[in-house]
Amino acid sequence: MADYELDETDREILAALQEDARNLSSGEIAERTEASSSTVRKRIQRLESEGVVKGYSADVDYQKSGYPLRMLLFCTAPIPERGDLIEDILDISGVVSVQELVTGEKNLLVTAVGEADDDITPVAQELLDMGLTVADEVLVRSHESTPFDDFSSR
Repeated sequence: MADYELDETDREILAALQEDARNLSSGEIAERTEASSSTVRKRIQRLESEGVVKGYSADVDYQKSGYPLRMLLFCTAPIPERGDLIEDILDISGVVSVQELVTGEKNLLVTAVGEADDDITPVAQELLDMGLTVADEVLVRSHESTPFDDFSSR
């Protein structure tokens, strides 16, 4: 996105998509942005092609869907390799996210979910088998998130 800067219309579109991408029509977003529906559709396509909008997904409550355990695994990987390992880590059964960290010894944060401890333990073992050090494991009690609110406040 080096050559593409967001303007006010783009930010309003992003705010609307974060709020309810599934149910808002381009016409409804157009009303919020004071742009035409066709402009909104073109802007969304451009935001997608520029990689600003990476995709659309369901926000699943893992606990309610039968996977009550959420474990954060702080890992250490060789710095030149850490980015290259992300796709392989995401292929591990139970892993739902990987974050590359740029400060400190722990440089990858892996989130895994499972029904029981027996579901999480193999994740840690596979990480070790990949040559990572699992420096810390944290069991998460709850996890809530909210859309980034700065898109609509400028």
